[in-house]
Amino acid sequence: MRLGRVRETAMLLFLQAVFALAATLGLFGVGVYAARRWGSAGLMRINATAPRRMSVVESLTLDPSRRLVLVRIDREERLLLLGEGHMLNPPGQGPQS
Repeated sequence: MRLGRVRETAMLLFLQAVFALAATLGLFGVGVYAARRWGSAGLMRINATAPRRMSVVESLTLDPSRRLVLVRIDREERLLLLGEGHMLNPPGQGPQS
């Protein structure tokens, strides 16, 4: 009789662990879905209280290491060429040759 009770307790603990894992993975999945659906810009908008002076208007990936980013600062727009962690074409300089 005692062996059956031990097995029953072990089975309940196992099921509890499985359900806890399923709940954790479910919450993680909801977080991933929300991040993909609304993106980091949507998450940042939640905390925005003051009007922003700077915003990213558009971003275009040229290749895996380079990206064009159109940035609006106050009422002026600037086009930046970014690559490998640094700006390839700093503002105020002509195009690189």
